[in-house]
Amino acid sequence: MPGTPGRPSPTSDVLAKHKGKARWSEQVILNDRYDTKWIQAQPGDKSPTMYWGDDRAFWVVWGGQIRFTIEGQKPFVATKGFLVQVPQRVRYSMETIGAEPSLRFEVTHTGILPLYSSDHPKPDDNAGNHYMKVSTPTQPDKYTGDNRPYRDFFKEVVAADPVANPKDHLVMADEANMANIIRGKGVPTPPSSNKGHFHIGHDEFWFILEGKCDYLIEEKGLFKADTGDVVFVPPGRWHRASWAEGQTDTRLSFNVNPLMFHNFGEDAEGKQ
Repeated sequence: MPGTPGRPSPTSDVLAKHKGKARWSEQVILNDRYDTKWIQAQPGDKSPTMYWGDDRAFWVVWGGQIRFTIEGQKPFVATKGFLVQVPQRVRYSMETIGAEPSLRFEVTHTGILPLYSSDHPKPDDNAGNHYMKVSTPTQPDKYTGDNRPYRDFFKEVVAADPVANPKDHLVMADEANMANIIRGKGVPTPPSSNKGHFHIGHDEFWFILEGKCDYLIEEKGLFKADTGDVVFVPPGRWHRASWAEGQTDTRLSFNVNPLMFHNFGEDAEGKQ
């Protein structure tokens, strides 16, 4: 069920479920804050030019080739491992190119609908929402600081160093968003007495970009997440993540902002 703690559904199971389908979408997390999906598109499929009025959109490209055309940026082609983001009110479109379907993991905020230019046909109304024409003085946001149009994870991180976490590990950071690369060499699984930490009032999830990660989550127990899997923990739930032994591992962490408060055990000295 989307938004339940643990590994919502291994990516291998999702791909097997949709085997043989040309185009499909699979909900992964849906709660008060996050709306995340796997989306497969066919060569030639192109989105309309769109934007989001009050938040960023983020994608992990995981298959095929997607040409992104983003307002103010030179168009680029994203392949597996590209981490792509678009700031609020910045227009963009996506087109699947090449001979293979594209696969992307999409992260948006629940209840925030995309907006379109006035020459776009009026979208269908649904779930109590409807579209109407408006005007606005609010200007598009800009890429600043850690917020770049894209990061090529396998080229810029993996090929650059066999083990190390990059110094510029933040790939999305503002007052309401964070995506953070956490990378390192595998270690022995910590003992069950190490419960990790929890967050008050905020959930968190991870996309496994490389290798495997061991997770211990309150009421879910210990399990191993594989490359391409998504792991979710709700607010107030003890959780611990560690790099699984035997290889270099990377998880991409998503949470509310770079300064989210961490609560550790009384005797843990502020660390797991």
